[in-house]
Amino acid sequence: MRREPFIAAIRFGHGRRPWEPLPADPRAGLLAELENTATRRLTEAELPDLAAIGAMNREDSESMRQGQGRPHQARLMRAEISAALAETLTSAAPFRERLVQFWANHFTVARGKVPYFAGHFVREAIRPHVTGRFSDMLLAVVRHPAMIGYLDNQGSIGPSSRAAQARPRGLNENLAREILELHTLTPAAGYTQADVTSFAKILTGWSIATVNPPFGFVFRAAAHEPGAQSLMGQEFPEGEQGGIATLAWLAEHEATQWHLARKLAAHFVADTPPPEAVAALFAVLRDTRGDLGAVARRLVTLDATWKPPLTKLRAPMDYVLAVLRALEAPAQIAEGLINTSQFLGQPVWNARAPNGWPDQMADWAAPEAIVRRVEWAYGQAGRGAGRDATALAEAVMGPLIQPQTLRAASRAGSAREALTLVLTSPEFQRR
Repeated sequence: MRREPFIAAIRFGHGRRPWEPLPADPRAGLLAELENTATRRLTEAELPDLAAIGAMNREDSESMRQGQGRPHQARLMRAEISAALAETLTSAAPFRERLVQFWANHFTVARGKVPYFAGHFVREAIRPHVTGRFSDMLLAVVRHPAMIGYLDNQGSIGPSSRAAQARPRGLNENLAREILELHTLTPAAGYTQADVTSFAKILTGWSIATVNPPFGFVFRAAAHEPGAQSLMGQEFPEGEQGGIATLAWLAEHEATQWHLARKLAAHFVADTPPPEAVAALFAVLRDTRGDLGAVARRLVTLDATWKPPLTKLRAPMDYVLAVLRALEAPAQIAEGLINTSQFLGQPVWNARAPNGWPDQMADWAAPEAIVRRVEWAYGQAGRGAGRDATALAEAVMGPLIQPQTLRAASRAGSAREALTLVLTSPEFQRR
């Protein structure tokens, strides 16, 4: 039995479901996933659009004033997370789902701060662009209420703006700083504090309407800093178009392309990826001016992506989804995973800082964290009681399952213990 079909399911997706047919050509199958634009995606017919979300926010604000709490907030967040996890759990295009999760983490927002908009952000600013251009994704992200609210840009006022003359308020550099440091150039590009301040001035006026229509992004000219601004030696005009031009320039900067190439290689290849793999991804981003579909296709054709297998530790929610896919769990189980994500230390859309969840083995391999995985897996194995652990292991891992794991499972005291041994084995926890 060849190992490549199993590597494809594990490294590029969230693990194989036992009944899925093994592709004759796993590379071609992954490439077909990227080209298949007809795959189901979450739509506003299933979840609320910005206008409906804004109405919920307004109603909750009024409810709070009356001392009655926020009736919509928790219900909306649960619906968003459940729908997103159900999509990933059952998707026929798991490679696209992994890309959605990768880019949502790259552009982290925390639902603890923007609870009404985090779900809409992932499905409308991230999901449509995972095989499009990075510049388009960057613009959609920066203009979304979730990112603007998360990094407080709605309160950023240009020091010389009309709004500042009427009511002096400060310039907020949060959004500008994180775009430069995390989303695009990184400090390796050599930008200065003066560049951060200049960029923050460029982004003044980029604001949101979250309670009163029109909902979503608004450019407030009165709060915008007048005059051209310089960023790393490049001059950009005032106004909303100046901000758009700046983001386009940052998206296609070579420092940004190196950063994205390294991050993609670290996620899909190894914690410390081979330099030649990073260079290959960078070359695609440079030559295509940031075509994310092209760089995803290059990931599939990289030799380093296919060998050696199973070098990265699955992050908690990656592990959870792999276990549930192996056990053929129904989509309805997704709602309960909100508490699971909290228990395992990776609450959905709620990373502790703007740099998102870590992607290195050392960050997830603490003894207590592994013990919690075992506890959770034992509970899930109870749902799968009666399954033959060896047959399941071979169905979802193929030749990647180690003989010692199969031997241990065969000697277990019960079917549940045997299944737990398989699901918590070192090779199952890696990708």
